[in-house]
Amino acid sequence: MAKSSNSALVIMAFFAIYVIWGSTYLLNKIAVFELEPFMLASCRFTLAGICIFLLAKIMGISLRITKKQLLNTLIAGILFMSVGNGLVVWALRYVDTGFAALEISSQPLIILIMMRILQGKKIQPMSVVGVVFGVIGIYLLVSQKQIIAQEESIVGMIMIFFCMLCWAYASLFVAKADLPTNYFVNTGYQMFFAGLILSLMSFGFGEEWSSPLAWSGKVQIAMLLLIFFGSILAFTSFNYLLKAVSPEKVATSTYVNPIVALLLGWYFLDEQITLQSIIAAAILLTGVYFINTKKTLAIFERFKR
Repeated sequence: MAKSSNSALVIMAFFAIYVIWGSTYLLNKIAVFELEPFMLASCRFTLAGICIFLLAKIMGISLRITKKQLLNTLIAGILFMSVGNGLVVWALRYVDTGFAALEISSQPLIILIMMRILQGKKIQPMSVVGVVFGVIGIYLLVSQKQIIAQEESIVGMIMIFFCMLCWAYASLFVAKADLPTNYFVNTGYQMFFAGLILSLMSFGFGEEWSSPLAWSGKVQIAMLLLIFFGSILAFTSFNYLLKAVSPEKVATSTYVNPIVALLLGWYFLDEQITLQSIIAAAILLTGVYFINTKKTLAIFERFKR
């Protein structure tokens, strides 16, 4: 019975990191049509962080951390969520959800190159093959005529690339940083601090804040799903799977999330899926497969949304 119960939990956890994380692009896209991007991200992470703190208290988990850990969670939260996720939400005003998800799926390529540049780590032969596939895939993705012809799409594409640089650097930072040992507490502090920084960014850019009561029903639902499912449930499932199954199996979400985002964007938002995008996706995800060697996998896992 226990084995059957564990199997059910594993299946549900995989559903969370496959479908729920893949759907966050659609949810953010729906909300950003109506809300200011940094305000949206601020509300999501601040409330998610507070909810995690409350859950930790209910479960009897101590929230006490050292001053150094406090500073490190602040830095990680800014890099991962304030800049990383906040700018992606902003970019979704100008690019399709599927395009954003496919571009972000090349994260392992960016982190591998950054490890080589900043740490002098040797790139393994299989990873070199992955880099070649990745570069070709990205070129095919971003060189499409309908993207080049739209100036706003190019700006969004550049912003997403900048986010990926932040995520890659943050992943190298947290690999060596002194952070809270409890991942629930660690995530709670990162989300809470990220939400506060995003609110400052929002005010700094002159965004107009609005009451949740004034939001449309679909945006209210999207925000609730982002907070409780996209932030709390999916991340908890992710960490559960890291202990329950092999990291290689968990990393398969890298390949599934963009496909889920593409299909949801096509179905709900009538976003176009071009043949070139399909070819680019196949080549890019093949490259990611080769890059996800055991030596780079451990670091790659640290910067999942």
